[in-house]
Amino acid sequence: MATHHLHLVSDSTGETINSVARACLVQFSGVDPTEHVWSLVRTRGMMNKVVSQIEAHPGPVLFTLVNHSLRDQLTSCCMQLGVPCIAILDPVIHTMANYFGVEMKGTPGLQHALDAEYFGRMDAMTFALTHDDGQHCSDLAKADIILVGVSRTSKTPTCMYLANRGIKAANIPVVPGCPIPDELLQADGPLIIGLTKDPARLVQVRQNRLRMLTDDRQETDYVNLEAVREEIAQARRFCVEHGWPLIDVTRRSIEETAATIMSYYARHIGGEPR
Repeated sequence: MATHHLHLVSDSTGETINSVARACLVQFSGVDPTEHVWSLVRTRGMMNKVVSQIEAHPGPVLFTLVNHSLRDQLTSCCMQLGVPCIAILDPVIHTMANYFGVEMKGTPGLQHALDAEYFGRMDAMTFALTHDDGQHCSDLAKADIILVGVSRTSKTPTCMYLANRGIKAANIPVVPGCPIPDELLQADGPLIIGLTKDPARLVQVRQNRLRMLTDDRQETDYVNLEAVREEIAQARRFCVEHGWPLIDVTRRSIEETAATIMSYYARHIGGEPR
């Protein structure tokens, strides 16, 4: 198989360009290029190193650079080598600039500035960690969103994803034989959503988890299909009784689940999706 190279060049952390590359590469079966990631490229000396590596390993170049001199240096190199060089944000930025009638600032890394939004996300992260798995229920009403569900329905990673969007999310496990915290039933401000999953798939996930932990519950109700069916059914009935929306996460990624939750949340607060 031929070796392909892909260069990702950014004057910031490279998070944006990596996300774009991931979204594009999954569309090509059997293509797994060697990625060369160049982040925080802000001087001519750093660009010289990037250019030398592109010359040594030619391949498509995706970049996010605001400095015109560095952009010219990179695009000139790619033109000489005959490799594609794509400024992935240019179409969006130019369209917005034309529509809004203002010029872009041209400052790298502005999306990572330590502003109020940044600290809001950090507060949300702290809240999600503090209120994970039913912890610290005393101030549960301060949450924006509370996720409820049986074990291994992706409550924690979904809360962390929401926190990265600035949403204070807590999660409460539904465990057979264990009472639900009164604070959850009394919380009238937060949006409460139930997460559920196909029983057979849930058993598989739990078994894999137990094998990783070498847990001794391999033969318990925790992974017994009939018991898990009843566990899920009880949790669903509990959510329905309280009028909480349910989301089946069986075939959803964390991102897809979070997007659905955000749609519910927008209606909950009477606004638009974030």
